[in-house]
Amino acid sequence: MNKLSKVIVKLRYFILILAFALLIPSAIGYFNTRVNYDILTYLPKDIETMKGQDILLDQFGTGSFVLYVVEGMEEKDVAALKSKIEDVDHVEKVLWYDSVMDLSVPMTMLPGDIYDAFNSGDATMMFVIFNEGTSADATMDAIEDIRKISNKQCFMSGMSAIVTDTKNLAMAETPIYVGIAVLLAVLVLSLTMDSYLIPLFFLTSIGMAIAYNMGTNIFKGEISFITQSLSAVLQLGVTLDYSIFLWHSYEEELEKTDDKKEAMANAISATFQSVMGSSITTVAGFVALCFMSFTLGLDLGIVMAKGVVFGVIGCVTILPSMILVFDKVIEKTRHKPLMPEFTKLPKAIAKLYPVLFILFLALLGPAIYGNEHTNVYYDLTQTLPEKLDSVRGANEVDARFDMNSAYMLLIDKDLDVASTEQMIKELKNTDGILTVLGADSVIGPSIPREFIPEDLLSDFESDDWKMLLLTTDYKIASDEINAQIEQVDKIVKSYDPGAMVVGEAPCTKDLIKITAHDFKVVNAVSIGLVFLIIAFVLKSVSLPFILVAVIEFAIFVNMGLPYYTNTTIPFISSVVIGTIQLGATVDYAILMTTRYLSERKNGHDKKEATLISLSTGMKSVIVSALSFFAATFGVGLISSIDMIGSLCNLMARGAIISMFTVLLILPAMYMIFDRLIIKTTFGMKNVDVAEGRIHEFIHHHRHKIAG
Repeated sequence: MNKLSKVIVKLRYFILILAFALLIPSAIGYFNTRVNYDILTYLPKDIETMKGQDILLDQFGTGSFVLYVVEGMEEKDVAALKSKIEDVDHVEKVLWYDSVMDLSVPMTMLPGDIYDAFNSGDATMMFVIFNEGTSADATMDAIEDIRKISNKQCFMSGMSAIVTDTKNLAMAETPIYVGIAVLLAVLVLSLTMDSYLIPLFFLTSIGMAIAYNMGTNIFKGEISFITQSLSAVLQLGVTLDYSIFLWHSYEEELEKTDDKKEAMANAISATFQSVMGSSITTVAGFVALCFMSFTLGLDLGIVMAKGVVFGVIGCVTILPSMILVFDKVIEKTRHKPLMPEFTKLPKAIAKLYPVLFILFLALLGPAIYGNEHTNVYYDLTQTLPEKLDSVRGANEVDARFDMNSAYMLLIDKDLDVASTEQMIKELKNTDGILTVLGADSVIGPSIPREFIPEDLLSDFESDDWKMLLLTTDYKIASDEINAQIEQVDKIVKSYDPGAMVVGEAPCTKDLIKITAHDFKVVNAVSIGLVFLIIAFVLKSVSLPFILVAVIEFAIFVNMGLPYYTNTTIPFISSVVIGTIQLGATVDYAILMTTRYLSERKNGHDKKEATLISLSTGMKSVIVSALSFFAATFGVGLISSIDMIGSLCNLMARGAIISMFTVLLILPAMYMIFDRLIIKTTFGMKNVDVAEGRIHEFIHHHRHKIAG
């Protein structure tokens, strides 16, 4: 690395020119990477609900639909509005009363449940069906076009409307997320750095690494809006301390030599060796997300692991080049750091270790209990503000029609009429089912067939399948609708084993089941990877258990707090926070432990080694935690999208909890498990408590003799 460091120093001007030049292709890549705003598309493609979605699109031209409520309009005006909606690009069809019967025939001739499906007081409802998928750009454009021709009497509810509003919110707020993260990062750096200008260079080099990361996402084709919104602030949070380490290493080298180029070359080598160990654990945390069968984890994991790599490369190439090129300007802006040196606090912590260990044991049970009982939600309307059109639409449908959702059935077209009618009868008797709409259900005995529009059958039948639309008064993701879907599935499969239950509600039911499994897998993989990395880096059998236990305790506290504050968090938080917090903050523990082992090897007893590791590591741990906190806290505070805001709040709080845990609990672990650590760590066999005391005794008396 020494030779490479000297090459970097020598080519500093070329590196800066290249770094700025690479921003051009990065920008092109960024603007040509599609953003996916529908998280249900990340479900595994081989499950029944996703296969059913493909059949709906291929054979019925039904990629998605929304419920459209019109209030206080006469039938002829509703019919005119329906015609306008049908003319919107990518609207496949609009189902309303006149889809079933000519307007000259009174609505009262419809079967009662069919009439109720379309009418409630002065309100009537249409089913607007699109020929593209729920989150397709064409569908979102169609939603916006429909809103333009609608008035205040019209409301739209459904996944496509939610996705459209999510897109608009995310596009408006993502630049603000980055801005607030940068602002708070500058605040942290101004407290800890000794130059007013150096924070600018830190953030510039990290900003370039973020641009390269986002630009290279073009090779993925698309990324989720969660990844898009979080990756910049997360990358800033987890890589900022690499820049701080380089600066501190550079200043230490300047005390040894007046040659700034040599000092920087040495600092690059030292930084690379130190940052590699730190970055590997962070990357491991993000890699663990890639093991989720819900592939949103793969999306976020790949982008963030790549981001950490870019962060490391930028830290040892772009940042050193900037510091050397702008050295004179930096020197003119130096000042005394505002953060104090910690001297008394480490002594107090080392002295109170029995109390702190008892506190750890006392909090462990409640933390685990809270972590296991924290409530999560899966209904995506809960992640958006109440004022949005899609949320207001969902509330209006619920209030007017006692309807919370709708989903579809696909059954064999060759299923005989008698069996189909019997099946529909059973479905109508299922708890919570309001209406069953299909070609066989809308034709009642009182309706002559000549009154039925010719294209009605084509709306509900394809070459291979019949489609039924079910409406329900149960909320998506509730226990009631999940039980209902199971009952519906059992009924339709008793008549047609190949039948499918599809739509947002069944997909959400699958999401609940899949992410519950993913949570266990991701936790196991992240703990296993970090455990192995710690064992390799520290060459110890016992320390991986101790360090992982300390950080996992911090995670339990963080994820358990929502239970005690009666806060419901989005499901994705419970899956990804643990592995991100573990990967990003276990570095604090490794930093402290490395110094502790070094001091024990140097002959200090366990108390002195603990005190030294605390005194020397406390500032670094605080700065690192505050950097992570700064990048995420502001986003959590201002985000209107609860899924993003909740994730950032948990990450920000997790960084602070991990900081306190490492500074308070880990030193107690050193004191209590010192003998075990020494016996199970490679290279420490000749060190024990007695020898440590002898060395301290000799050192103390030599000092007195010298005095």
